[in-house]
Amino acid sequence: MKAATISQLKKELSHQSKEELLELCLRLSKFKKENKELLTYLLYEADNEAGYIESVKAEIDTQFELINTSSYFYIKKSVRKILRMTKKYIRYSKNKETEAELLLHFCRVLKEMRPSMTRNVSLQNIFNRQILLIKKTVNTLHEDLQYDYNLELDELSN
Repeated sequence: MKAATISQLKKELSHQSKEELLELCLRLSKFKKENKELLTYLLYEADNEAGYIESVKAEIDTQFELINTSSYFYIKKSVRKILRMTKKYIRYSKNKETEAELLLHFCRVLKEMRPSMTRNVSLQNIFNRQILLIKKTVNTLHEDLQYDYNLELDELSN
């Protein structure tokens, strides 16, 4: 089966009744955890972005506390998993400020982690790539926000 394009789906959904749309959304949410998480964000969290950011930051902190620090292999594996989770939450929001805020928090926690990430090239590369991504994202924001985020970036880089 070949999937329809977004424009085809949009056109078809515009012809559906309210009840049919509700049924389709509920059916979609049953198939993948990500669909259910996105629907949860859109219904409950989208109007309170600050609360959403704080809850994701708390989740990031919790995940970093659970990392097995017995070897760098396990640390790298866990850090990649946390980064995937963070990027998933960023995709839900589609807000550049949220992206900058969450990635800054991720990098801050990664830098403070013990054993130090500077002793491992892979972890250092993950950190550097995220810093570049943050800089790219910050450049698209308002000037005042750019200044604030650039101060935080400078603090992280030192």
